[in-house]
This record gives sequence, structure tokens and C-alpha cells, in this order.
Amino acid sequence: MVVTSMNQRMKDKVVLLTGATGGLGRATAHRLAEEAARVVLTDLDEQACKTLAAELPGGPHLTARLDVSDETQWIEVAALIQREYGRLDGLVNNAGIGSLATVEEETVEHWNAVMAVDSTGVWLGMKHLGPVISASGGGSIVNLSSILGTVGGLGNSAAYHAAKGAVRTLTKNAALHWATAGVRVNSVHPGFIGTPELLERYEGTPRHEAMLANTPVGRLGTAEEIAAVVAFLISDDSTFVTGSEVYADGGYTAR
Repeated sequence: MVVTSMNQRMKDKVVLLTGATGGLGRATAHRLAEEAARVVLTDLDEQACKTLAAELPGGPHLTARLDVSDETQWIEVAALIQREYGRLDGLVNNAGIGSLATVEEETVEHWNAVMAVDSTGVWLGMKHLGPVISASGGGSIVNLSSILGTVGGLGNSAAYHAAKGAVRTLTKNAALHWATAGVRVNSVHPGFIGTPELLERYEGTPRHEAMLANTPVGRLGTAEEIAAVVAFLISDDSTFVTGSEVYADGGYTAR
């Protein structure tokens, strides 16, 4: 058995990452690049992706604008990857938007927007890039769900809960669909993570205190801790893991 050193675990792998410029996205991009992957960085702001690409070790790292709710753009990105690399080994469906509204307060317009990005975007990514991964000899898809895709949380964020719950079940369905085609599909369920976006919005507020109080380890997680879980699932260290939901939540769902 050949053991690959951790910092070369993804050497020669091509991995597409959505939502690359947010807190979790940036940490994941750095972790994948540090392990020698060639990362395809996508987000709504391609210039921000280019700036991020310049920070990453290794490469080359490709960038593209991608609205994950737009099927045409997924088709264009799939064609770009085929032209540039002729293969794809991994897909990280990380892009997402949030919602705080309760089931009564939510509007149809915002409900549809959250579903389009957080749920439909994941499906479109798998629909158009799963076959590319299979044709490349197999690989891994990681879908970012949430603890809020499994439990009721604090009784708000209804659209977000619904979308992330859909990701959880869709992941299992896709894992069975590709089980004999060499494509592994798993979901990651972060707890409350102290990204810059979250801290800027909530630090010092009652909601921030509630997050801490409901996390048994007594602190928020870090984006780097989630990136490490994603890297494991993308790597060949997880070749017998598919259809699983992996929780990195400081014990939240253990209660």
C-alpha cells in the first residue's frame, strides 16, 4: 500500500469549488491547494476568485463566474473544465445563502431564492459534473448541508432548514445512483461556525450567545475545521465512504 504524505494527498486532482470566496469557501480552497489539488474556483464575483487564486499555493488554479442556480452557467463551466483539464476528480457544492425568517414570516420570493441556490444549485452541480467525474475514472462529491438540515434549530430560518434538509436526502439518493460508477457523494453538516460573515452579523448579540449555549464544546467552530473534513472526503482516504452525513458541530446533534 502506498501512503501519500498529507501535503500531497490530492496531487494531480482537479476539484471544483462553488462559493469559493466566502469564509468556508476560502478555507476550503486553501486546504485543497495545500494538499496539491488544482482548484477550480467559482463564485458570483470572478475577480474575487482570481484574487483568491493568486493567494493559493501550487496550481494552476482556474477561475470562473458561476451562479449555481443557473443551469446554463453550469454547462459552460463543465465545458471549460473539459477544455482546460479533460477531467474532474472532485466537486464541492459549498455555495449558499441564508435566511432567518420563520415559517410564518418567510416570503415566497426569498423562499424561492434560498431554494434556488442552496438546493437546486447542488442538484445542478451533480447533474452536470457528476458524469464528468465518472468519465474521469471516479472521484468524490461533497455537498455542504448543515446541522439545520437535520434538526429544528432555533425555530426560525425555515427556508434554509428546508433547503439544507433537501441536500441531506439528495446526497444519499445520488450516492446510490453512482455507487457502482466510482462517484462517492457525501454531505457535511457544520454546526455554528465563526466565519467573518457570521461574526460580523451576530457577534455580541443574543443569537451569538444562543449559538454558544447550544454548542456543547462551548465555542464556535472554525472554517478550517470544516475544510479539513471536506478535504478528507475529497481525498482517497475516504474511498469506502459514500451516502454518509458527516457532522462537525461541536456536539450539537449529540444531545
